Amino acid sequence: MPGTKPYFSTDFTLGILGGGQLGKMLLYKTRQWDIATKVLDPSGAAPARLACNQFQQGDLMDYDTVMDFGRDVDVLTIEIENVNVSALEDLEDQGVRVYPPPAMLRTIQNKASQKLFYTDKGIPTAPFTRFAYTSEITDSLKNGGLSLPFVWKSARFGYDGQGVKIVREAADLQGLPNVECIAENLVDFATELAVIVARNPDGEVVTYPVVEMEFHPEANQVEYVLCPARIPDKLAGKAREIALKAASAYGAVGLLAVELFLTPGGDILVNEVAPRPHNSGHFSLEGSYTDQFEQHLRAILNLPLGSTDNKVATVMVNLVGEADHRGPVSYEGIGDILAMPGVSPHIYGKKETRPFRKMGHVTIADASLEKARETAAKVKARIRVQSKTKEA
Repeated sequence: MPGTKPYFSTDFTLGILGGGQLGKMLLYKTRQWDIATKVLDPSGAAPARLACNQFQQGDLMDYDTVMDFGRDVDVLTIEIENVNVSALEDLEDQGVRVYPPPAMLRTIQNKASQKLFYTDKGIPTAPFTRFAYTSEITDSLKNGGLSLPFVWKSARFGYDGQGVKIVREAADLQGLPNVECIAENLVDFATELAVIVARNPDGEVVTYPVVEMEFHPEANQVEYVLCPARIPDKLAGKAREIALKAASAYGAVGLLAVELFLTPGGDILVNEVAPRPHNSGHFSLEGSYTDQFEQHLRAILNLPLGSTDNKVATVMVNLVGEADHRGPVSYEGIGDILAMPGVSPHIYGKKETRPFRKMGHVTIADASLEKARETAAKVKARIRVQSKTKEA
């Protein structure tokens, strides 16, 4: 690989589709490296608007908007999957370097296509049935083609626990949108894991340590991320091998976050993937020699990939809006958690809270994972993301 690329303090421009918290944290590193950036987001209050060189408000799913935005950048990346892939394909044809590759993103955008991809490539995943419409599931249950329980997943536009529901009886189907979907076998898993893979265009690839995820039972969102995962080295190695296989099969460039189920029998199944920086990688901001955002930049700019080794054990706590609060946000207990050892809060800059909306996260670093987990529980008990007016 040649020496320094002409990215730093030049007229090179990196375009980012999406200006949420992931875009904001990606900009930490572009500012450090003096890389010019341009961000597109539907919201005029997007967190990333303040740190980029150019901010444009617009619809990420609109073909013309994405085309017009992308023509003026040298490399185009994403911080959210719900973007117009047809525009990305055409921009790529016009010479814009687009990462992740649009063909990969097209497959990932649709959960049914994503699951079929794993089946075709021999990547272990839970058995599933694909349906053109949710209404077809009732007939399948009556005819014996499908049995309860299962997990219903909308094929498109599911995000942060939305578009997913465990169906234990036929009545649970009521109220679900009548859309393309999958019915996935309900996996009896012991632990949910994740592995982040980084890969550049030259094919250099690294993986981060396997992390363990604990989910909020009501919101179906990650509540805690523990790094390293509390599993035997042999299983951790197996998880990394499966994640690497997935990244290679996709031809990934940039980051690929691979979410996994670990069954009681030691099987590891791919749940789904995200081709971008991911909530399961936030631990790396304080815990890794190279955080996930810097690594994503290194990968898409075809620079040498950085060390993924841990400097310290870490636990990440998501800060989400209280269930009965909506409106201008108020963070209660920040001073208290800052008094705790190893605590680093990250506030995303969203001015309005709503139930279970991701508003920030806290990383707890400690030489002992057990002590970090204990501190994380104290953080969770103390901090509150509220609104100034409680919902009726």
